Amino acid sequence: MSAVPEARRAAVFPDGGRRLVVYVVYDRRGGVDEYVVHALAGLREHAARILVVVNGKLTPEGRERLEPVSDEVLVRENVGFDIWAHKDALDHVGAGVLEFDEVVLTNDTWFGPVRPYGPVFERMDALEIDFWGMTDHAAEPWHMFTGSAGVPHHLQSFWIAVRRSMFTSERWVRYWRDLQRMDGYRDAVIGHELVFTEAFRDAGFVDGVAFESEQYGTSNASLLAPEALIQDGCPVLKRRVFFHSPPFLDRYAVIGRWALEAAATGGYPIRIALANLARNVAPKVLNADAGLMEVIGPDHAPYNSSDPLRVVVIAHIFYDEMTPEILERTDTLPVPYDLVVTTPDSARAERIRAHIDAIPGERGEVSVRVVESNDGRDQSAFLIGCRDVLLSERYDLVVKLHSKKTPQDGYNVGTHFREQQFLNLLHDPAHSSRVLGLFQREPGLGLAFPPMIHIGYPTLGRAWWANKPGFELLADQMGIRVPLDDVSPLAPYGSMFFARPEALRLLVERPWKYSDFGGADAYQDGGLAHILERMPASAAGEQGFHSRTIVAPDYAAISHTALDFKLDEMSATIPGYMHEKIDRLREVGFVGSGSGRDFLRMYMRANHMGTVHRLRRLMDPVRRPGRWINTVLTAGRRKRR
Repeated sequence: MSAVPEARRAAVFPDGGRRLVVYVVYDRRGGVDEYVVHALAGLREHAARILVVVNGKLTPEGRERLEPVSDEVLVRENVGFDIWAHKDALDHVGAGVLEFDEVVLTNDTWFGPVRPYGPVFERMDALEIDFWGMTDHAAEPWHMFTGSAGVPHHLQSFWIAVRRSMFTSERWVRYWRDLQRMDGYRDAVIGHELVFTEAFRDAGFVDGVAFESEQYGTSNASLLAPEALIQDGCPVLKRRVFFHSPPFLDRYAVIGRWALEAAATGGYPIRIALANLARNVAPKVLNADAGLMEVIGPDHAPYNSSDPLRVVVIAHIFYDEMTPEILERTDTLPVPYDLVVTTPDSARAERIRAHIDAIPGERGEVSVRVVESNDGRDQSAFLIGCRDVLLSERYDLVVKLHSKKTPQDGYNVGTHFREQQFLNLLHDPAHSSRVLGLFQREPGLGLAFPPMIHIGYPTLGRAWWANKPGFELLADQMGIRVPLDDVSPLAPYGSMFFARPEALRLLVERPWKYSDFGGADAYQDGGLAHILERMPASAAGEQGFHSRTIVAPDYAAISHTALDFKLDEMSATIPGYMHEKIDRLREVGFVGSGSGRDFLRMYMRANHMGTVHRLRRLMDPVRRPGRWINTVLTAGRRKRR
């Protein structure tokens, strides 16, 4: 970059002016999602040149996607975040920047256009300014990154447009020349976003903002007022709305579902947004932030028979006396369905066949299979015993069921769990028709299953149980890079669901063996069967399929009432908004059994964390001098041998 001596004066964007767009992409898989292509295609008519900068690796398929919607693709090492990518892009363009009247520095952190770009460009083009942002952040006396130092008013760095009067100045050259190294996200915010606007204002440059946060009564409209921004014509919807902390967004009544609906109303294909989010956001966070639970009611369109779905029901039946109940549920489906039943032995198989013969229904092919082993129960029967069915490409939809009794948990608890599954999946013909209609309308919907069981079970706050380490290891082996949920995973607890077979492909294609499941005694937390129970949403997400939880209205009333009361009771002794309560509880740590030692530990964590850290260092045997000396002596003896 080099400065050009000329009179500096804020100016409008000239008629017939030329605009350079520098768009930064990062995908840890090296790919390019469809939402990026869509955003760039919309920008094409407003840019004389589009330069895409890829942080990190780029697959051949990714490059092939970018080439039709850009003029040049620059791949660089993934250092310095978007800011250093912009710096490298400006260095790459060099003196060629003089061909342009405006440079737009932006990135892939937003979906768009959710409203047309044109009106915003036209409005900002007419202003006599040196630089402008799509959105801003109001000044605040306190900020999580700066504490009591707060933050100044600034343009948000995901979209900064700079006119010739500024990018040809000596101050511009000096800013980028002196840009500090950025090793973390906090460095990027403090070292660039919070100082960029003020640095150029102080130098006499005039800025503008397309959508001011103060007009929406908030400090950060792009995060806290996304629906209102869209309704006012903002062409971008920040992706952070769908992966930020759900309790924090709850505090400010940010309803991601309404933002998605507002985008869809403007013609944006929500399918491509959900495909990206499913691959890159922890499933339970996405379910909460995007409001992906469906209360299946009259406002849901029923199944459209003119666009038929090929459906197979796969049911693992151990308790063969439950066969009539399962058939009663599956017969609510609005299509003739094929039925595959798996069971552990031939005696059960004969009794199951007799039940099926005695109960007529709209069924196609019916098959009863005796599986090689009951190790892994319904999980192994599904993934091994029915692998051929799931990979056959004969079906658009699979309904996975099993004969659930859970007798070890008592009659009430076991009965409720079974009903929670069946009522929310196959409640009645109208409900089942609407669930199939959901899959017809959403080609990116991979799975639908009931919400997490919480009545009768202590799943809230700990549904990973002992399965998280094994899940992480298996996901890594299978190439599943969807982030893990922190406290409890989004999963079909009870292991019953609707799914597209292709959404399960990563699970089905793996060559499982019955011996992998470790025998009958291994069907417990930490065992493969329980790990796999928690994996479908992540496996589907890796392939770009999102998941929804589904609930019948009558069960929603029961579940919500119980949740409301439990949450109210648990919140009673902690002050503040819910996100503050959660932060406080996490700060003090696990309550344990409530012993004196537990309360002392909690008190120290809450009020004297510095002392806790010092004590940990002192008590750490690895850091003790004696341990260090012993290690050195041991190493010396090994060398002498």
